[in-house]
Amino acid sequence: MASHHDVIIVGGGPAGYTAAIYAARANLKPLVIEGFAHGGQLMLTTDVENYPGFPEGVTGPEMMNGFREQAERFGAILLSSNVSRIDLSERPFGVWVDGEEYRAEALVIATGADAKWLGLESETRLRGRGVSSCATCDGFFFRDKAMVVVGGGDTAMEEALFLSRIGSHVTVVHRRDEFRASRIMAERVLANDRISVRWNAVVEEVLGEDKVEGVRLRDVVTGAEETIPADAVFVAIGHSPNTELVAGQLELDADGYIVTDGTRTSVEGVFASGDVQDRVYRQAVTAAASGCMAAIDAERWLETRHAGAAAGAQAAVK
Repeated sequence: MASHHDVIIVGGGPAGYTAAIYAARANLKPLVIEGFAHGGQLMLTTDVENYPGFPEGVTGPEMMNGFREQAERFGAILLSSNVSRIDLSERPFGVWVDGEEYRAEALVIATGADAKWLGLESETRLRGRGVSSCATCDGFFFRDKAMVVVGGGDTAMEEALFLSRIGSHVTVVHRRDEFRASRIMAERVLANDRISVRWNAVVEEVLGEDKVEGVRLRDVVTGAEETIPADAVFVAIGHSPNTELVAGQLELDADGYIVTDGTRTSVEGVFASGDVQDRVYRQAVTAAASGCMAAIDAERWLETRHAGAAAGAQAAVK
């Protein structure tokens, strides 16, 4: 027999846990399938200084553990496993974990998105020690320092412009001889005297033992190598939303993000929150906010549905 729940929340980051807190306080007893890598990208973040309520800052894991404990305190049921399959073709919706079947009247998808990385051993080793995928999150730690941004799209341009207001100088490294960013964003970067560009170049290695000290670049045309001193490297080559479980079942945009109206998806009763549907802000605070919204939307949807069912049953009796 499948386990039945009013609400199942898939994902254990700030969006999923916040949805769980609100759903649990609404007495919906949500099941949170948080995954083995619960906590999301914040579990890889050493210091968080821009989340309201933590004036002295907090580590990412510490903050996520607090979210998790709060959800559990209010009655959320937490399952530290990965979802293997979701079926939205019938109601209640089906969710499978470790061969076990769970059913939900409403579903909140909060599976997040993963930053794309260069795939270098040195990049992985120095992640959180000067290597980052979020200038808004970590740029402040490198005030008046030299920084490198890797990428050529709008995100890379935004990161470079933001960091140029903080650091001493920003070098944009791009593997082609022109940006793929929108013209206006590219022109802003090229006109900024605190930003320089290394065209036709790729990062071969992030230099440093315990912290970033620079990058070694290779010119893809000539093969020549050069070293650029830097205190931070921001990789801005895109994100991959974790939508494999719902691909072909929910409407996705061209880059794979769930299309939402607020938090409502293309399937009634299925809601999405956090980075899996947010391609713009991608902050812990905005993810948490959308998790709150998804839980409230799910609660109201369930209430309307139950009220309709009760009215139908009463009409049938008459």
